[in-house]
Amino acid sequence: MKVGDLMQTKVFTVSVNDLVDRVFFLINFEKIRHLPVLDGPRLVGIVSDRDLYKALGPRGRRRSVIEQKEETSLYVIPRKVRHIMRRGVITIEPEADLAKAAHTMARRRIGALPVTKGSELIGILTATDLLRVFGKIAEELAELKQRVEAVAPEDATSVRVEEANP
Repeated sequence: MKVGDLMQTKVFTVSVNDLVDRVFFLINFEKIRHLPVLDGPRLVGIVSDRDLYKALGPRGRRRSVIEQKEETSLYVIPRKVRHIMRRGVITIEPEADLAKAAHTMARRRIGALPVTKGSELIGILTATDLLRVFGKIAEELAELKQRVEAVAPEDATSVRVEEANP
């Protein structure tokens, strides 16, 4: 299976000049965790929900959440995305194997890979996408195992395997 088969093509992005409140809105109301950052058409970084929470800081230090008697409001510091984004974003091409993508994400400890063709952003692959496929494959293997066991008793299966490997 290839990255292009699994990637999400509806990708929310932000610009380097957008304010952090736009990132906050997209992450909290669109329920996404990774936002590619564009400078014009060029991909220059990525912002995750963790980057946002670090920028907001602890409640006591930055006072980003203001609680009053009957309402709670959020004050987001007027900073630009360029100040909180991660540069040097790792990307992958749609023709790449899913195993390569999973290996890259695990080795680099990242939760998403923007998918590019040339210099154009065409999608995003997340750890959630990979886990969804892994779960589906695990279910299919379990189902296949049940079918094999129903057709042939366990001892017959082991005999066939031993005969195949002299």
